[in-house]
Parts: sequence; C-alpha cells; structure tokens
Amino acid sequence: MRTMTTFPALAYVMAHRLPRRIPLALGLCASIFLTACAVGPNYQRPALETPAQFKENHAWVPTAPLAAEPQGAWWSVFGDTTLDALEARVAAANQSLRAAYYAYQQALALTQAARAAEFPAVDANASATRSASPNGTGSHTLSNNVSLGLTASWAPDLWGRVRRQVEASTAGAAASHADLLAAQLSLQATLAQNYFQIRQIDSQTALARDTVTAYEKSLQLTQNRYAAGVVSRADVAQAQTQLANARVQQAAFGVQRAQLEHAIAVLTGTPASSFDLPRMPSLPQPQAIPAGLPAQLLLRRPDLAAAERRVAAANAQIGVAESAYFPALTLSAGGGYRGSSFANLLSAPNLFWSIGPALAQTLFDGGARRAQVAQNEAAYQQTVAQYRQLSLQAF
Repeated sequence: MRTMTTFPALAYVMAHRLPRRIPLALGLCASIFLTACAVGPNYQRPALETPAQFKENHAWVPTAPLAAEPQGAWWSVFGDTTLDALEARVAAANQSLRAAYYAYQQALALTQAARAAEFPAVDANASATRSASPNGTGSHTLSNNVSLGLTASWAPDLWGRVRRQVEASTAGAAASHADLLAAQLSLQATLAQNYFQIRQIDSQTALARDTVTAYEKSLQLTQNRYAAGVVSRADVAQAQTQLANARVQQAAFGVQRAQLEHAIAVLTGTPASSFDLPRMPSLPQPQAIPAGLPAQLLLRRPDLAAAERRVAAANAQIGVAESAYFPALTLSAGGGYRGSSFANLLSAPNLFWSIGPALAQTLFDGGARRAQVAQNEAAYQQTVAQYRQLSLQAF
C-alpha cells in the first residue's frame, strides 16, 4: 500500500491581499534549492590494474616505428586508392552505421528531455460551455461559462534527482556516441580485411591458374609417354588426379572471392548483383608495425570509452533512486479570465488567479524504494565488472 501526504496549493482570489509571508516562503524555497546538493554517490572512474609490461617482452626486438601515427582515415597508410574509395562509401551508405547514428540521436534527445525537467512548465487553456439545468418550474435555466487562462508549475530540484538524471542521460549519450564510433571502426576494419583477402585470393588464383596450365601440359606429356610405352597407366591416373585437384582449388578460390565481394557490397550499401571489384593479382607492400604499443592507445578505443560512460550513467541512476526518499516540492501558479460571455471576458471583474506550493512525501511503499536503490547499485556493479573485463581483454 502506498500513501502520500500532500499539502495542497493555497488559492487566493482577487478580493484578498497577498500576505507578506508568501514571498518570504518562496524566497526560502529558492534559497534551499540553490544550496541543495544532489543525493547519491559522486562518480569516480573504476580503478584498473595496469601491467607494467608483458611477460613476453624479453623476447621482442624493437623495430622502427611508423613515421606518422595514423589519424582519421587510418586505411590511407596502405596507399591503395581502391580501398580509399570503398572506405568512403562505408560512412556514406552503410545501413548498420546509419542505424547506430540514429540511436545516438535518440540518446541526445533523451538528454534534452531530461534537461527540460529543470525548467517550469507553462500551459494555456481555453474553454467555452453552455449548459441547461432544471429550475423547478418545468423549464430549464441556460448558462454560459467561458474561461481563458495560463497555468505554470515548477518542481525545484532540491535533492538533485533531475541533475542526476541529466548526468545519467549525458553519460548514456556519450556511450551511444562511442558505440557509433566503434561500429564505424568495426565496419571499416572488416571492409579492409575483406579487401585484402580478395587481393590475396586474386594472387592465389593467378598461381592456381598457372598450376592448372602446368598440370595440363604435364598430363599431355604423360599421356604421350604412355602411348609410347614409357610409363604405366598409373602415371597417367596420377597426372589426371593432380590436374583435377588443381582445378578444384581454382574453383574454390572463385567461390571465396564471390563471397567476399558480396560482403564488401553489403558493407558499402550496394546490391551485390551490381557490385564488381576488378581483379588485382599482385599483393600490396606490407606496412611496418612496431613490436609494442603504448597502453595509452586503450584510451582511443571507443568500446572502452562506451563501457566507462555506462559505468558513469549507472552511478548517476543510484542518485535518482535515492532521491525518492525525500519529499517533492511543486510551486504552481495560474491565472486568467472567467465569465459568461466573450463580450466582456477580458475585464477586471472576470480576472482570477492562484499561487501556492505543494509538498508530497511517500510514507510507506512496502520497500519499493529500497529495492529500486538496490537494483541500481547492482546494475552499477555489473557495468564496473563489464568495463574491467573489457579492459583485461584489451590488454
């Protein structure tokens, strides 16, 4: 059972003078709001155990590092214009990346919605009714009621519930942005891997084609020698088997290339039936890669950034849940005109207004608030564990 203790707003009509205590009370409420602090734990990034070095480092020999660290279009270090054009199409036309982008836009909208709770809400209302009621003489009395007014309400964030919600939404939006970057990086890396696998298959296909040609000549030579009685029938069968295996391998390379070509078409947002990648039988020059990488590169991984921001969002949600233990204050005001016709509606006698605070506090909820806080605390510990596990995998 859930009960609420509510102090209703005090209404004042035009005939009464506003007491001096009301401005003092409103000023006191504003001062309390300005000096209030948000409940719940302040966020601190979870500590990670960073290894000083890998145990295998003693066997590595330092090599010459790259002249410039790749930034942005990292695939340009390969110097392949075809790959550059394909990577540009990923960002422009990939539908999975577009879905991740709109997920980020949703997170930004949720953040803006959370910030909107910091401001007062103002509503306008207008109504016109005509009613009939019996007057006891067998007839009815007709009456008109016309009103036009404005109402405003504001819930001061005394305990930091809105601030913690904004904090959680902001961290969630940052995590969504990191997810977008991670999705983009994953798609670009997958495209590069598929592209170089096609380059490798093209090189292997050229070798397989030369092998088939050589085995065809070998079979012809063996058949000629068999006709001359120099070799046996078993030598001819062996030559035929070698040629058949080489042709099977050549066909398998063709199937693998078609599958990779279709995968690249999907990554670039192109129908597979209309996508064709020219054959490139030569392999690119490999890039120089240093034996070790600094641990600071982990800070550039978007998946780690997303995991850390989710920890911050879960931490803020604890404060949101704890704020339910405290009373909620609402300041409301309204005013307008009410009369029996539109002709003289906007006149002083028809003016009405009201102003006053309302305070509500939950007295008993069967442990619902305590359970909500426990749930958010457990969710926070879950995100911490996921963040640390991802960091271990990254190392």
